[in-house]
Amino acid sequence: MDDGTAPGLPRDFDGLRALILSRRQSLPKRIAQVAAYALDNPDEIAFGTAASIAIAAGVQPSTLVRFAQHLGFDGFTSLQTVFRERLRERNSSYEERLSQLRADVGGNGANHRILEGFLTASGTSLDLLARSLDEAALDRAIAALASAETIYILARRRSYPVASYMAYALGKLGVRYQLVESAAGLSPEILSFATKRDIALAVSFSPYAAETIDEARVLCERNVPVIAITDSAFSPLVQFARIWFEVAEADFGGFRTLSATMALSMALAVGIGDARRDRKPGKDRPRG
Repeated sequence: MDDGTAPGLPRDFDGLRALILSRRQSLPKRIAQVAAYALDNPDEIAFGTAASIAIAAGVQPSTLVRFAQHLGFDGFTSLQTVFRERLRERNSSYEERLSQLRADVGGNGANHRILEGFLTASGTSLDLLARSLDEAALDRAIAALASAETIYILARRRSYPVASYMAYALGKLGVRYQLVESAAGLSPEILSFATKRDIALAVSFSPYAAETIDEARVLCERNVPVIAITDSAFSPLVQFARIWFEVAEADFGGFRTLSATMALSMALAVGIGDARRDRKPGKDRPRG
């Protein structure tokens, strides 16, 4: 069956996202605007009409067609099928994912093959981060975080383990932090104490946690610096961040790892502790 895609074009959302990101520097302005909207609002692309999507993205309907053709599709409808397939995959329950995973690796040794799958995915994520990390950005981020009076940590849902680890590590290192969470719904009040002398570390991946995006926006508007860990140049966090890191996590059976993100967060925490120790008065510095 012909779905309107040429050989070699992505037929799933992850492949399409990778294609868009690989070409982001060369996209014409209006097409880049559509690309950013599409990656931030995949559900709207899946179910909207060309007219409604164009209005929401702030472009003409013809730009949607040019966007699709720029990526190699024969029209916007063909591109839209990729977004609809993503929605079907995303809406599968964890029980359905487990059933499919068991079908793929079932039989004797299934548990070991599941472990091997996640080890492979973790290795892929770590290798990609090692190749793509901007060392200068890492140095600037650690310097900025180490200089702050208080580090506000913003993360929800899948990203929360990163926030939890950062809070633990910073506490052990004697670095003042504030994990922005409140069972009483007091997060806005917690954020109200942040000043320009503080800094925020925000972590969110697609589908992005609305609370994290809103909190990053609030702090940015109050001139509190934001450093972000996210998965795309089109992530809504990027517009609020002075420094940001792109971390692409591989998955196995629909379950994404956090290996690269945790490695980066560990490097940040230890780097912050080391930088602050060097600034303590009277500390002997090694002689070169």
